[in-house]
Amino acid sequence: MNSCARTFIPTALAALIGCFAFASAQADEVQVAVAANFTAPIQAIARDFQQDTGHKLIAAYGATGQFYTQIKNGAPFEVFLAADDSTPEKLEKEGDIVPGSRFTYAIGTLALWSAKDGYIDGTDKVLLANQFKHLSIANPKAAPYGLAATQVLAKLGLTDKVKAKIVEGQNITQAYQFVSTGNAELGFVALSQIYKDGKVSEGSAWIVPEAMHDPIRQDAVILKKGEHNPAAQALAEYLKGPKATAIIKSYGYHL
Repeated sequence: MNSCARTFIPTALAALIGCFAFASAQADEVQVAVAANFTAPIQAIARDFQQDTGHKLIAAYGATGQFYTQIKNGAPFEVFLAADDSTPEKLEKEGDIVPGSRFTYAIGTLALWSAKDGYIDGTDKVLLANQFKHLSIANPKAAPYGLAATQVLAKLGLTDKVKAKIVEGQNITQAYQFVSTGNAELGFVALSQIYKDGKVSEGSAWIVPEAMHDPIRQDAVILKKGEHNPAAQALAEYLKGPKATAIIKSYGYHL
Protein backbone atom coordinates (compact mmCIF):
# COMPACT_ATOMS: atom_id res chain seq x y z
CA MET A 1 0.00 0.00 0.00
CA ASN A 2 1.46 3.36 -0.96
CA SER A 3 1.84 6.23 1.49
CA CYS A 4 -1.06 8.20 -0.07
CA ALA A 5 -3.45 5.31 0.51
CA ARG A 6 -2.15 4.83 4.07
CA THR A 7 -2.78 8.50 4.76
CA PHE A 8 -6.18 8.56 3.06
CA ILE A 9 -7.80 5.64 4.91
CA PRO A 10 -7.29 6.94 8.48
CA THR A 11 -8.24 10.45 7.35
CA ALA A 12 -11.42 9.24 5.66
CA LEU A 13 -12.24 7.07 8.67
CA ALA A 14 -11.73 9.99 11.03
CA ALA A 15 -14.00 12.14 8.89
CA LEU A 16 -16.67 9.43 8.86
CA ILE A 17 -16.49 9.01 12.64
CA GLY A 18 -16.68 12.77 12.96
CA CYS A 19 -19.86 12.82 10.87
CA PHE A 20 -21.48 10.16 13.05
CA ALA A 21 -20.41 11.97 16.21
CA PHE A 22 -21.86 15.22 14.90
CA ALA A 23 -25.14 13.51 13.93
CA SER A 24 -25.47 11.86 17.34
CA ALA A 25 -24.74 15.17 19.05
CA GLN A 26 -27.46 16.82 17.02
CA ALA A 27 -30.11 14.08 17.30
CA ASP A 28 -31.34 13.26 20.78
CA GLU A 29 -34.25 11.40 22.30
CA VAL A 30 -36.80 13.03 24.57
CA GLN A 31 -38.94 11.13 27.09
CA VAL A 32 -42.44 12.60 27.14
CA ALA A 33 -45.38 11.98 29.48
CA VAL A 34 -48.51 12.58 27.39
CA ALA A 35 -52.07 12.94 28.67
CA ALA A 36 -54.10 10.12 27.12
CA ASN A 37 -56.46 12.46 25.25
CA PHE A 38 -53.51 13.73 23.20
CA THR A 39 -52.37 10.29 21.98
CA ALA A 40 -53.34 10.60 18.30
CA PRO A 41 -52.11 14.20 17.82
CA ILE A 42 -48.73 13.58 19.44
CA GLN A 43 -48.17 10.48 17.30
CA ALA A 44 -48.75 12.59 14.19
CA ILE A 45 -46.58 15.41 15.54
CA ALA A 46 -43.78 12.98 16.50
CA ARG A 47 -43.33 11.88 12.89
CA ASP A 48 -42.92 15.45 11.65
CA PHE A 49 -40.79 16.38 14.66
CA GLN A 50 -38.28 13.62 13.93
CA GLN A 51 -38.26 14.38 10.22
CA ASP A 52 -37.76 18.12 10.75
CA THR A 53 -35.34 18.10 13.70
CA GLY A 54 -33.77 14.63 13.80
CA HIS A 55 -34.84 14.26 17.42
CA LYS A 56 -36.87 11.23 18.49
CA LEU A 57 -39.90 11.53 20.76
CA ILE A 58 -40.53 8.59 23.09
CA ALA A 59 -44.01 8.88 24.60
CA ALA A 60 -45.86 7.29 27.50
CA TYR A 61 -49.63 7.80 27.75
CA GLY A 62 -51.83 8.01 30.83
CA ALA A 63 -53.84 10.11 33.25
CA THR A 64 -52.46 13.46 34.31
CA GLY A 65 -52.82 12.75 38.03
CA GLN A 66 -51.00 9.45 37.70
CA PHE A 67 -48.17 11.13 35.81
CA TYR A 68 -47.86 13.71 38.57
CA THR A 69 -47.28 10.94 41.11
CA GLN A 70 -44.75 9.22 38.83
CA ILE A 71 -42.85 12.48 38.25
CA LYS A 72 -42.69 13.16 42.00
CA ASN A 73 -41.36 9.62 42.46
CA GLY A 74 -38.49 10.20 40.02
CA ALA A 75 -39.85 8.91 36.69
CA PRO A 76 -37.45 9.74 33.82
CA PHE A 77 -39.80 12.07 31.94
CA GLU A 78 -38.27 15.21 30.46
CA VAL A 79 -41.39 16.87 29.02
CA PHE A 80 -44.93 16.65 30.37
CA LEU A 81 -48.01 17.33 28.23
CA ALA A 82 -50.82 17.48 30.78
CA ALA A 83 -54.60 17.48 30.31
CA ASP A 84 -54.98 20.49 32.60
CA ASP A 85 -53.12 23.61 33.68
CA SER A 86 -53.28 23.08 37.44
CA THR A 87 -50.95 20.06 37.56
CA PRO A 88 -48.11 21.74 35.59
CA GLU A 89 -48.64 24.86 37.73
CA LYS A 90 -48.30 22.73 40.86
CA LEU A 91 -45.08 21.17 39.54
CA GLU A 92 -43.81 24.66 38.75
CA LYS A 93 -44.47 25.86 42.31
CA GLU A 94 -42.76 22.76 43.68
CA GLY A 95 -39.62 23.45 41.62
CA ASP A 96 -39.89 20.40 39.36
CA ILE A 97 -39.84 22.19 35.99
CA VAL A 98 -37.46 24.39 34.06
CA PRO A 99 -38.42 27.96 35.02
CA GLY A 100 -40.40 29.76 32.33
CA SER A 101 -41.09 26.59 30.32
CA ARG A 102 -44.82 26.26 31.05
CA PHE A 103 -47.20 27.11 28.19
CA THR A 104 -50.67 26.14 26.93
CA TYR A 105 -50.40 23.81 23.96
CA ALA A 106 -54.12 23.05 23.51
CA ILE A 107 -57.58 23.72 24.91
CA GLY A 108 -59.59 20.51 24.95
CA THR A 109 -63.21 19.81 24.09
CA LEU A 110 -65.42 17.28 25.85
CA ALA A 111 -67.85 15.11 23.89
CA LEU A 112 -70.60 12.64 24.77
CA TRP A 113 -70.06 9.76 22.36
CA SER A 114 -71.66 6.51 21.27
CA ALA A 115 -70.12 4.00 18.90
CA LYS A 116 -73.59 3.59 17.35
CA ASP A 117 -74.56 5.85 14.46
CA GLY A 118 -77.61 7.95 15.33
CA TYR A 119 -77.71 6.97 19.01
CA ILE A 120 -76.87 10.55 19.98
CA ASP A 121 -78.62 13.28 17.98
CA GLY A 122 -76.05 16.01 18.53
CA THR A 123 -77.72 17.20 21.75
CA ASP A 124 -77.97 16.13 25.39
CA LYS A 125 -81.38 14.50 24.75
CA VAL A 126 -80.25 10.87 25.18
CA LEU A 127 -78.45 11.77 28.39
CA LEU A 128 -81.52 13.49 29.86
CA ALA A 129 -83.78 10.60 28.83
CA ASN A 130 -81.61 8.33 31.01
CA GLN A 131 -82.65 5.11 29.24
CA PHE A 132 -79.11 3.76 28.87
CA LYS A 133 -77.60 1.05 31.09
CA HIS A 134 -74.03 2.29 31.34
CA LEU A 135 -72.29 5.67 31.03
CA SER A 136 -68.51 5.73 30.77
CA ILE A 137 -66.33 8.50 32.23
CA ALA A 138 -62.66 8.81 33.11
CA ASN A 139 -61.61 8.87 36.77
CA PRO A 140 -62.39 12.47 37.79
CA LYS A 141 -59.67 12.45 40.46
CA ALA A 142 -56.91 11.68 37.97
CA ALA A 143 -58.24 12.74 34.56
CA PRO A 144 -59.34 16.34 33.86
CA TYR A 145 -61.79 15.17 31.18
CA GLY A 146 -63.42 12.97 33.81
CA LEU A 147 -63.72 15.94 36.14
CA ALA A 148 -65.31 17.97 33.34
CA ALA A 149 -67.80 15.12 32.74
CA THR A 150 -68.91 15.22 36.39
CA GLN A 151 -69.39 18.99 36.11
CA VAL A 152 -71.66 18.50 33.09
CA LEU A 153 -73.71 15.86 34.90
CA ALA A 154 -74.07 18.20 37.88
CA LYS A 155 -75.15 21.07 35.65
CA LEU A 156 -77.85 18.86 34.09
CA GLY A 157 -79.03 17.64 37.48
CA LEU A 158 -78.07 14.05 36.67
CA THR A 159 -75.34 13.30 39.22
CA ASP A 160 -77.50 11.14 41.52
CA LYS A 161 -79.74 9.81 38.75
CA VAL A 162 -76.90 8.20 36.77
CA LYS A 163 -74.55 7.36 39.65
CA ALA A 164 -75.31 3.63 39.57
CA LYS A 165 -74.82 3.49 35.79
CA ILE A 166 -71.33 4.97 35.64
CA VAL A 167 -68.39 2.82 34.58
CA GLU A 168 -65.12 4.55 35.32
CA GLY A 169 -61.94 4.29 33.27
CA GLN A 170 -58.51 4.97 34.76
CA ASN A 171 -57.96 7.53 32.01
CA ILE A 172 -59.74 8.92 28.97
CA THR A 173 -58.42 6.11 26.74
CA GLN A 174 -60.08 3.48 28.91
CA ALA A 175 -63.28 5.56 29.07
CA TYR A 176 -63.29 5.56 25.25
CA GLN A 177 -62.62 1.81 25.12
CA PHE A 178 -65.62 1.02 27.34
CA VAL A 179 -67.84 2.66 24.70
CA SER A 180 -66.02 1.38 21.60
CA THR A 181 -66.25 -2.23 22.85
CA GLY A 182 -69.95 -1.94 23.75
CA ASN A 183 -69.49 -2.20 27.51
CA ALA A 184 -71.22 1.19 27.77
CA GLU A 185 -73.76 2.60 25.33
CA LEU A 186 -72.28 6.06 25.65
CA GLY A 187 -69.56 7.94 27.46
CA PHE A 188 -67.75 11.22 27.92
CA VAL A 189 -64.56 11.29 25.86
CA ALA A 190 -62.13 13.83 24.47
CA LEU A 191 -63.34 15.16 21.14
CA SER A 192 -59.83 14.47 19.80
CA GLN A 193 -60.46 10.72 20.15
CA ILE A 194 -63.39 10.74 17.72
CA TYR A 195 -62.67 13.78 15.55
CA LYS A 196 -60.58 14.22 12.43
CA ASP A 197 -60.44 16.87 9.74
CA GLY A 198 -63.33 18.91 11.04
CA LYS A 199 -65.90 16.19 11.77
CA VAL A 200 -66.80 13.30 14.05
CA SER A 201 -65.16 10.33 12.35
CA GLU A 202 -67.17 7.47 13.88
CA GLY A 203 -70.40 6.82 15.77
CA SER A 204 -72.54 9.71 16.99
CA ALA A 205 -71.84 12.51 19.44
CA TRP A 206 -72.84 15.62 21.33
CA ILE A 207 -70.03 18.16 21.45
CA VAL A 208 -70.45 19.60 24.94
CA PRO A 209 -70.63 23.42 25.09
CA GLU A 210 -67.61 24.87 26.87
CA ALA A 211 -69.85 26.82 29.27
CA MET A 212 -70.97 23.55 30.88
CA HIS A 213 -67.63 22.82 32.54
CA ASP A 214 -64.39 24.46 33.58
CA PRO A 215 -62.03 25.11 30.64
CA ILE A 216 -59.80 22.15 29.79
CA ARG A 217 -56.65 24.20 29.34
CA GLN A 218 -53.79 21.81 28.65
CA ASP A 219 -50.30 22.97 29.61
CA ALA A 220 -46.87 21.60 28.73
CA VAL A 221 -43.67 21.92 30.75
CA ILE A 222 -40.04 20.95 30.45
CA LEU A 223 -39.25 18.98 33.58
CA LYS A 224 -35.96 19.31 35.47
CA LYS A 225 -34.73 16.02 34.00
CA GLY A 226 -34.95 17.59 30.54
CA GLU A 227 -33.19 20.83 31.41
CA HIS A 228 -29.99 19.95 29.55
CA ASN A 229 -31.55 17.93 26.72
CA PRO A 230 -31.69 19.92 23.46
CA ALA A 231 -34.51 17.65 22.22
CA ALA A 232 -36.73 18.71 25.12
CA GLN A 233 -36.35 22.38 24.27
CA ALA A 234 -36.77 21.61 20.58
CA LEU A 235 -40.06 19.79 21.24
CA ALA A 236 -41.43 22.67 23.33
CA GLU A 237 -40.66 25.09 20.51
CA TYR A 238 -42.01 22.69 17.86
CA LEU A 239 -45.37 22.43 19.63
CA LYS A 240 -45.77 26.19 19.23
CA GLY A 241 -44.93 26.10 15.52
CA PRO A 242 -47.27 26.05 12.50
CA LYS A 243 -47.00 22.33 11.66
CA ALA A 244 -47.85 21.16 15.16
CA THR A 245 -50.63 23.71 15.71
CA ALA A 246 -52.28 22.69 12.43
CA ILE A 247 -52.29 19.05 13.57
CA ILE A 248 -53.61 19.99 17.01
CA LYS A 249 -56.49 21.98 15.52
CA SER A 250 -57.36 19.14 13.13
CA TYR A 251 -58.23 17.00 16.17
CA GLY A 252 -60.77 19.51 17.50
CA TYR A 253 -58.63 21.41 19.99
CA HIS A 254 -58.57 25.19 20.32
CA LEU A 255 -55.45 27.26 20.80
